[in-house]
Amino acid sequence: MARTRHPLPDAHWPTSDEAAASRLFSPVRIGQSCVASSRTWVPAMVPWRATEQGFATDAVVDWYGRFADGRPGVLVVEATGIRDVPSGPLLRIGDDRFVPGLRRLVDEVRRRSGGNTRLLIQLIDFLSVRRRPMREKYFGRYLALRDGHRDGLARHHADPAWRSRPDDDVREALCGLSDDELVGVLDERERQALTHGHRERVTDVDLAHVRDLPATLPTLFGDAARRAETAGFDGVELHYAHAYTMASFLSRTNDRDDGYGGSPDARVRLPLEVFDRVRSAVSPEFVVGCRFLGDEVIEGGSRIDDAVAYARRFAAAGMDFLSVSKGGKFEDAKQPRVGEAVYPYTGPSGHECMPTVFAGSPGPFGRNVPLSAAIRTAVRADGHDVPVVTAGGIGTFDLAESILADGHADIVAAARQSLADPDWWQKVRAGHGGAVRRCVYTNYCEALDQKHVEVTCQLWDRKFGEGEGDVPRTADGKRRLTPPRWSGGGAEAP
Repeated sequence: MARTRHPLPDAHWPTSDEAAASRLFSPVRIGQSCVASSRTWVPAMVPWRATEQGFATDAVVDWYGRFADGRPGVLVVEATGIRDVPSGPLLRIGDDRFVPGLRRLVDEVRRRSGGNTRLLIQLIDFLSVRRRPMREKYFGRYLALRDGHRDGLARHHADPAWRSRPDDDVREALCGLSDDELVGVLDERERQALTHGHRERVTDVDLAHVRDLPATLPTLFGDAARRAETAGFDGVELHYAHAYTMASFLSRTNDRDDGYGGSPDARVRLPLEVFDRVRSAVSPEFVVGCRFLGDEVIEGGSRIDDAVAYARRFAAAGMDFLSVSKGGKFEDAKQPRVGEAVYPYTGPSGHECMPTVFAGSPGPFGRNVPLSAAIRTAVRADGHDVPVVTAGGIGTFDLAESILADGHADIVAAARQSLADPDWWQKVRAGHGGAVRRCVYTNYCEALDQKHVEVTCQLWDRKFGEGEGDVPRTADGKRRLTPPRWSGGGAEAP
């Protein structure tokens, strides 16, 4: 069946006077005293430009400086690891030694935005995910043999002698079974480890470090937030979304029986305790909010009713903003190739998180807005004025303005459109909307993210204009690291 490709919506761009009078470019208070100059928001995107040790590089600093050129109201720095553990070229904040590099990033954003952009950093925790192993290696090294494997082989071969055969024989025999035959021998977790790679879950309470997460995570998040304030950020965004630790505690699939899973009250307990510790670790003026899921989009997962209940608890606890996302889970991710790790944005829930022009009805543009609308309605009914941030396929002024006018959100976030053209907010504000380089929503950028290589945009990464001089390029030398700069005129950027 042929896929339907939705065309980009027609765009009406405002004059500078119309933009100045719009809701989109009106200020909004976030927290006790932080005021964003507009309701424009660049959400966290991982560019894979840090060092392998998690330090900010010149490329990282320039990446955020480039977004600051467009002067969004709020810019959120990528998911930044709160543990002092290796995590590849992802920023880290798990030790004081990372603070100087982060402070340099803050200074660059302040300089290039003229002080007009409020800067947050997203704090993330994640559990271990291993690459999909070679079949021989899995059975020869990784699989922990148990009596059930021997019983399964005995049944399969109709030979009880398999219950006492040497380990090496058992491993070799298991490796020789087909995937269908293994269904009766391996349990579900073992089959997943073979086909997708081993992945820790918050429900693995037999593992001491997982069982102790409620005791360890509040301090880790609190210390990370303190470092963020020391580095000069305006606030932090607690990452309670997608496939990672905190979202997994909120998920309906969390059936821990230690008071941190099962019921809705138990599932939200740790996220509230983390927030409480973070709030106490920083000054009252420092912004603390979270990004969480309006819908997990997986079988047995949380839905909008769960999200509304969580939002009401977050607002009552005093969170300074609620940023709503959708999907992006491991449970329905595509099977990775051997030697690669499972990626949570490849399945149906991932496609809902970042809908493309091939998304089913009603199409990708503003597709996830109903989630933020339901959440905002609920927290307003409780008497809370916490700003709600929406996102998902938003790339025109009219769509952004209508979302605000209809009361579906208080702030509009655009990741992929901002990547395609970091100057687009500034162009629209200045009355030069016709010069906006419009995202085509094919998720070219997401495919690069999946490979953990420098994220760029297909609209600009191979365009090297005359007169630009030496343009920084990716490690392979084929793509440019940052978009072409806007001259300030009405012509479309090259």
